[in-house]
Amino acid sequence: MFSGIVEEIGVLKQIEPTGLVIKSHLVLQDGEVKESIAVDGICLTLTELGTDWFRVDTMPETLRRTRLGSLQVGAEVNLERSLAANGRIGGHMVQGHIEATSSVLTIKEDGMAQYVEIELPDILRPYVVSKGFIAINGVSLTVVECMQERFSIALIPYTQQHTNLGHLQIGTLLNLETDIIGRYVVQFLQQRS
Repeated sequence: MFSGIVEEIGVLKQIEPTGLVIKSHLVLQDGEVKESIAVDGICLTLTELGTDWFRVDTMPETLRRTRLGSLQVGAEVNLERSLAANGRIGGHMVQGHIEATSSVLTIKEDGMAQYVEIELPDILRPYVVSKGFIAINGVSLTVVECMQERFSIALIPYTQQHTNLGHLQIGTLLNLETDIIGRYVVQFLQQRS
């Protein structure tokens, strides 16, 4: 379980047929092999640790369902360690299970923030609501507005500076995970009708 509060931006150091090696510092401080780590919002397992890097395994399913398969060496990825039982949840409950990928449609300056519209995949429409939670590349965000085929978010300067969402361009592919509580509510209501 994660909170969607990115701790560090890591750099993709090596791409292997069955894994990734990522350069980092902060998330390694108390890391151990076998622990979970969110890489761009994807829950992965630490399989090796170095002084300034770690390795995670990637299955074909992970590469098919996420943006990992499209990244190149040198790409920046958002990193978050799993929640400690005695820690605060600063964002929302994020599982690290990517449901879909989607592309950035528009980016506009909006005062101090960036207003970003993102394509809304059909499969996620029931779960994305205005003012609800969504995790994008592992970052806990509030949906500003939900429309038929798109939704919008606003990125404050802190988020732009401390996550890889600060480098968005039109067409950038993103990992999406909707709010788990919303998914359970929708499923419960569908089963009752």
